[in-house]
Amino acid sequence: MYFWILKAEQVRLIMLKGLVERIRNHDQRAMSELYHRCVGRLSSVCRRYVSSEDEAKDVLQNSFVRIFTSLSKFEYRDEASFQAWMTRIVTNEALHLLREHKKLQFVELDETFVADMSDEEPAIEHITEDNLHMLIRQLPDGYRTIVNLYVFEGYSHRQIAEMLNIKETTSASQFYHAKLLLAKRIKDLINRKP
Repeated sequence: MYFWILKAEQVRLIMLKGLVERIRNHDQRAMSELYHRCVGRLSSVCRRYVSSEDEAKDVLQNSFVRIFTSLSKFEYRDEASFQAWMTRIVTNEALHLLREHKKLQFVELDETFVADMSDEEPAIEHITEDNLHMLIRQLPDGYRTIVNLYVFEGYSHRQIAEMLNIKETTSASQFYHAKLLLAKRIKDLINRKP
C-alpha cells in the first residue's frame, strides 16, 4: 500500500514540476491549470489581509501576474517551496495594497478596555474555524496584518517590523492588543450562541 502512495506522490510532484516548466515556456493552458489549482488557497491568503472583496480580487490578479512573470527566476525544489513562494507573493501584494491605500494604521486599544480584559484565554474550541477567520477579518487592518504575519505566516516581530517599516515593539504591541480584542469578540460570539 505504501508503495502505491509513494508512487502517486512522486507522479504528482513530477506533474507539478512539468507544469512549472510549461509555464516558463509560456504555455497558456499550463497557466490556466496552475491558476485553477491554486486560486482557492491563494484567495484565502488574500482575504486574510484584505477585507474588501474587490481589493482581494485585485491582489489575487496582481499576484498571479507576478507569479507568472517571476517564475523564470524561481528555483523549483519541491511543492512546499513552490507553495510558500506563491504565498509570499500574495502576502507582499496584499501588504503593498494596504500601504498604498494607507490602510496600515496602527491603533492602540482604549486603556479602560485593556484594564477590563482578563488574561484568560477564550474557549476557542466552541467556535468554528470559519467564525474564527471571520473575527480575524473584522479586526482593524493593522491588527489583522500583524496577526496574519505572526500567526499564519510565521514571521517574528523583528521580521514584521522590517517588512512594515515599524518598530519591533509596535509589532508586538499590536499583536497583544489584537489578541485582547479577538478574545473579547470570541467570548461575545460564544455568549450569543444558544
